[in-house]
Amino acid sequence: MIISIMSTIGALARNKSFKGLLDAYSGAAVGCSLRRLRTAYSGNCIKVRRASDSAELDIGFVDNVLDTASLETFCSGTDGFVSVWYDQSGNGNNLTQTSASGQSQIVSSGSVILENGKPCLDYNINSYDSTYLLNDDANFLISMVIRVDTEQDSNPRYLSLVSSSVNLQIGHNTDDKYFIRKDSTTTVSDSTYTTLGSQNLLSWGATSDSLYFGLNGSNVGFSGTGAPTADSFNGNGIVLFKGYTSVSHYAETGTIQEVIIYPSNEASSQVGIENNINTNYSIY
Repeated sequence: MIISIMSTIGALARNKSFKGLLDAYSGAAVGCSLRRLRTAYSGNCIKVRRASDSAELDIGFVDNVLDTASLETFCSGTDGFVSVWYDQSGNGNNLTQTSASGQSQIVSSGSVILENGKPCLDYNINSYDSTYLLNDDANFLISMVIRVDTEQDSNPRYLSLVSSSVNLQIGHNTDDKYFIRKDSTTTVSDSTYTTLGSQNLLSWGATSDSLYFGLNGSNVGFSGTGAPTADSFNGNGIVLFKGYTSVSHYAETGTIQEVIIYPSNEASSQVGIENNINTNYSIY
């Protein structure tokens, strides 16, 4: 009984002292992660399908990180795949993949897949869709913890923000130049940095159409044909890992652990946001 009471007190103390990324930096429209991002978020982290019988189970958090024990118990002796990655921002912008063949793997033969010692989604030409719309592509910040190993084609996209008439694409080409591309015509790229084969914290941002790109805590310059214009998105939402509708440019293999989208000017908060992410993942 005493042990049980002390354990409860310890858990309460940990939760009281917890302050997530989205507590410290509010206003995110999308917050998908394998760690807890917000104190008030009481939902699950992911929905997992096990390969042995295609049964699905919601997996939550223990001590503010993914409940790997429950995940491995559910997927004992088999593989596990993510059908829903829950949005913790409070906006309900979950990333979903209903096709079993397109779901990212998180458990292999009963063991959680790890990247740098922490759980990750291992993707292979997959796409995740949500209903989130970026209403102002002149001001935004998108941060991702990702590793890209190989490319399927010449212009792999990590993430697309799409509508029926407009799309904003983020990725890099075979020359290892990052791009932010609007309608497949406007490209702003850097000629130096690459992500292939390494875990990285990538940030793409815009302030009144002035673009910036962050790699592992440092912003780098862009050169290209211009910047996106301030159009409103009024269509389908976001697609992770896949190009816009008829243009199927994928990031072929790698891992991902976190995606945060702010639909606002966050230039003054970028350093703090990236420091929070890096403190958790120890990327650089």
